[in-house]
Amino acid sequence: MRIAVHGRLRYESDRLRMEEILRIIDSKFQYVSYSEHLVQRLGAQDRNMFDSASLNADDFDVFISVGGDGTLLDSVRKVGASGIPILGVNTGRLGFLSSTPFEELENALERLKQSEFKVDKRTLVKVETEADLFGDGNFALNELSVHKSATSSMLVVHAYLDDFFLNTYWADGLIISTPTGSTGYSLSTGGPIVAPATNNIIISPIAPHNLNVRPLVISDSHKIRLKVEETDPEFMISLDSQSKTLSPKHDILVSKADFEVGLIRFGTNDYFNTLRSKLMWGHDRRN
Repeated sequence: MRIAVHGRLRYESDRLRMEEILRIIDSKFQYVSYSEHLVQRLGAQDRNMFDSASLNADDFDVFISVGGDGTLLDSVRKVGASGIPILGVNTGRLGFLSSTPFEELENALERLKQSEFKVDKRTLVKVETEADLFGDGNFALNELSVHKSATSSMLVVHAYLDDFFLNTYWADGLIISTPTGSTGYSLSTGGPIVAPATNNIIISPIAPHNLNVRPLVISDSHKIRLKVEETDPEFMISLDSQSKTLSPKHDILVSKADFEVGLIRFGTNDYFNTLRSKLMWGHDRRN
């Protein structure tokens, strides 16, 4: 089994944990290759290194993401349309997407070797602009958001579904979320939790001026067009962890991406178990 590994070493205090994880991975598999970032941060120039700009389905059997959910989103960008499934090893805090804790790593890798796992297919959203802001990386697992810049007032965003007018949002911004992203930024703005594989997209306003404007769940077969009024010279547009500035003269086209990404899970470590655990459903906090 050929393994690609990516992780982000942000703090020197995390070095020992990261080195231990890589030692365990190395001990389980004969062929392991590492991202350039990880090799450089660890000073491990003797390790095999892959080129994330040209990953193909035949290059690796599994892509292991070591870190939190932010690292996994970064891994999704590296995997792209290659179809290589991703195993998220959580060394962060919450870990909705990177759901395998360090304590279960050795067992998870053994099950990986025996092909005792399932792959959850997750939809993505893609964005198109006249300025081609994000190039080939114009997709997101969680969400696309448009939001005001630090010095601007609220935005006025006109939204259309398949060229039919939907609504004008007076708000700090707007989030177009996948079901996977429904437990992220969208949830913090009052959006609903939507299970994966339900073929939906969530439109959630950020701090709307009109309080009767609520999040909306639509079919992911719709194409969404956003037009920001030219009240400010520029605003921010974000795809997961990527952010760019854009002029209001450009329309923003959002739709379901042409490919999916696969997230590896084991046994009962499914979506709803993760929800109950991470959101502490059923926990009596009075004790």
